[in-house]
Amino acid sequence: LAQDGKAYFLKLRKGIFEELIVAVPQFLESQGIPHILAPIPTLKGQLWGNLEEYRMTLYPFVAGKDGYETTLSDRQWVELGAAMRAVHTARIPPDLRQMLPQEIYSSRYRQAVREFQAQVVSTTYEDPISTRLAAFMQEKQAEISRLVERGEKLGQALQNRPLEFVLCHADLHAGNLLISGDEAFYIVDWDSALLAPKECDLMFAGAGMSSNWPGEREAELFYQGYGPAQVDAIALAYYRYERVIQDVALFCEEIFLSGEADRDRQQAYIYLTSQFLPGHLVEIAFASDRF
Repeated sequence: LAQDGKAYFLKLRKGIFEELIVAVPQFLESQGIPHILAPIPTLKGQLWGNLEEYRMTLYPFVAGKDGYETTLSDRQWVELGAAMRAVHTARIPPDLRQMLPQEIYSSRYRQAVREFQAQVVSTTYEDPISTRLAAFMQEKQAEISRLVERGEKLGQALQNRPLEFVLCHADLHAGNLLISGDEAFYIVDWDSALLAPKECDLMFAGAGMSSNWPGEREAELFYQGYGPAQVDAIALAYYRYERVIQDVALFCEEIFLSGEADRDRQQAYIYLTSQFLPGHLVEIAFASDRF
């Protein structure tokens, strides 16, 4: 607790610090968009402070659980849709627009997955977690190759598709919702924000991103709040493919290449393999692809 009797959350970041990660929520809060948790400015008006090699950002402390631990109520699903509509229609000032990266449908993660696919065939691993993942990737080789190939084709199609680019959170999964006991909730972690088609965010609605985000009913509630929207089916399928591809690439990197503790690597293995379970994101991505 601080001297004013309130609780605050101090976040320390080491390494590269992008102003974008604090500027986006601050801008959205300034526009009156609800459910945004913005940093508290310093006495000099900055959104962060310096502490040796760290950058400090201060937030109000919210006692709550993320969307994997608890469920959104029907009202909250509607409010989430309305909040995301406000984000997507916000008029972005020029200085913030210059900070925002723009979607280019990069093949970075698709290429990484191809390389890991080749690696697991030709490499013998000594630790059990890597061995299990290598076996899993060989078992799912056809599905993974299809994900990469379809993601590549749809990404190429979108290069010449005249879609409006809007401000997107770009990582709107259940873990980035902070739900407090008083039924309030906040959209957090704007580190991946970029200018992209709205489907970059809309792909999460009804995509079964966890057992608490099971699908159609929640998507209907979300769109009650979001309002009428022409959803580009090609873009929606692309982003669902790309989400799996990115996760496969990053979790493979963590398991095969990093020095993370076995507990973290085991959790990464669970996250990766669970996406291939019936009714989860791989199946949903394939079902979204009707082209």
